[in-house]
Amino acid sequence: MISMADAGTFKLVKKTVSQKKQDILDGLTLISVPLLMPHILHLQMPSHCRNALNIVVTTLFAAVVLFTILLAYVTGYQFIHTEQHHLSFGLYGAFLSLHLLLQSLFAFLEHRRMRSPTLPQHLRRSVALCIAAYQEDPDYLRKCLRSVRRISYPGLKVVLVVDGNRPEDSYMNDIFLEVMGGADQAGRMVWKGNYHSDGSGGGGVGGGRRSTVHMEEAARVARLVRGCRYSCIMQEWGGKREVMYTAFKALGDSVDYLQVCDSDTVLDPACTIEMLKILEEDPMVGGVGGDVQILNKYDSWISFLSSVRYWMAFNIERACQSYFGCVQCISGPLGMYRNSLLQRFLEPWYHQTFLGSKCSFGDDRHLTNRVLSFGYKTKFTARSHCQTETPNQYLRWLNQQTRWSKSYFREWLYNALWFHKHSLWMTYESVVTGFFPFFLVATVINLFYRGRLWNILLFLLTVQLVGMVKATYACFLRGSLVMIFMSLYSLLYMSSLLPAKIFALLTINKAGWGTSGRRKIVVNFIGAVPVTVWAMVLFGGVVYTIYCETQEPFSEREKALLIAGTILYACYWLILLVLYLAIVAKRCNKRADQYHLPYPEA
Repeated sequence: MISMADAGTFKLVKKTVSQKKQDILDGLTLISVPLLMPHILHLQMPSHCRNALNIVVTTLFAAVVLFTILLAYVTGYQFIHTEQHHLSFGLYGAFLSLHLLLQSLFAFLEHRRMRSPTLPQHLRRSVALCIAAYQEDPDYLRKCLRSVRRISYPGLKVVLVVDGNRPEDSYMNDIFLEVMGGADQAGRMVWKGNYHSDGSGGGGVGGGRRSTVHMEEAARVARLVRGCRYSCIMQEWGGKREVMYTAFKALGDSVDYLQVCDSDTVLDPACTIEMLKILEEDPMVGGVGGDVQILNKYDSWISFLSSVRYWMAFNIERACQSYFGCVQCISGPLGMYRNSLLQRFLEPWYHQTFLGSKCSFGDDRHLTNRVLSFGYKTKFTARSHCQTETPNQYLRWLNQQTRWSKSYFREWLYNALWFHKHSLWMTYESVVTGFFPFFLVATVINLFYRGRLWNILLFLLTVQLVGMVKATYACFLRGSLVMIFMSLYSLLYMSSLLPAKIFALLTINKAGWGTSGRRKIVVNFIGAVPVTVWAMVLFGGVVYTIYCETQEPFSEREKALLIAGTILYACYWLILLVLYLAIVAKRCNKRADQYHLPYPEA
């Protein structure tokens, strides 16, 4: 038996342990609660006052964040530095370091939350998978549809919409029938037009009898999509948004959730049910995205570097955003939306314009923004997986990144209208990431034209150091040494992606796909223009610096620093190059190797 004294001691120990656990939770709360302040205000006052106050708070907060960055950058205040300022650590560097630390912390907490197993409560919820296809590589499309057949969700409805109805597009319809079970199991239709065109070539819906025919065809599409478990619609070319609109409009309110997918994507069998869990757990979650990985990562060096960058983007950046319920882009290859919500903004989403022109790219990012605009949360789950194709040619990759950057800047402006409806983290991160490229361009030009060779070398060393720190953390979080190559992406960002972002902003209103269909690759050289201009600017800085340095001899201290820095930089590249050749290069351009995937259907 336990004596009264023993019982008292046991209670005291139990209370002490519980208190320690509570202290830890309180510590995390102190970090995250200020960032959730708009939701706290949400509970304490009438709606009109709450909205007004939230707008004021978020606007002031955004201004303070931007002013802090500007102040730190312009003043150049340094906490520590060497005698002649060869090495230093200042306020701006501390701010960026803190940002990376917080982002990594919240991503880690979100991953810990994801690891908690949950059981789906409503397997009877109806889900439709909408696949967008445009001049797809037959091999990729076949793999995509085979993976769809293996999805472990009962009664999943599948709608493939092909952007094109010409004879040369019919192979996609044939592959659909081949994989999905033939005409007896899958419905199909070749639509002369689409929901916004009657197919007459006039760019719109005609009047009189033609209008009646168009309405009958639209009704036939809706009946086919709703009546068949598997359906394929070939329609007049109109772009990806037109294709997505057809699937959403034809389904209407016949399903509870809409899952989106691209035709070059291989889906994990559990992807649907894992995203459904997130939506079922919280009725205020309007959309959820999964972990998108690269299918053809060993096609080339650019596709491999894209694969490690994708992992960082989803499992750290979007995982951090998911912690606060404000993922800013649910990617097209793998996402799911609450259909009752999506149908409310379907028409405004389709008819989006910017500076007087109809938007033809950024469909997935704007879809996510529309969810956020209604005050709903958007989430990310690493438990839902897919693998998708990425450009394996440098120029095609550059054009893709330029198009994505255009949609980012455009949607940044739209997103700013809804800062007050979400966590302050969304405001903070949007300001930091939105203005960071401009600070970086100013920094590079300033260092390259300051006339000191050490400044250029130190900048290069710093870029790779930051890349190594991020790569090391990614290795820890993923449990894979392959993430060490993420540090190589830093140079690709500085040399190519940074000028592409500036070019995207200057040409933000220029429409176009940016990339071609995968069946016939068309190289567009326009993406090389900003990179060439940027290279000339940097080369001019190097020439100017060399000229300035020849006018005055190096001091012994500076010589030692230049030699040591050059050796360190060369050793870094030598080690990474050896590792790349030993681990990655031997697998590149061997197409068969890339299909040793965790998904049996691939």
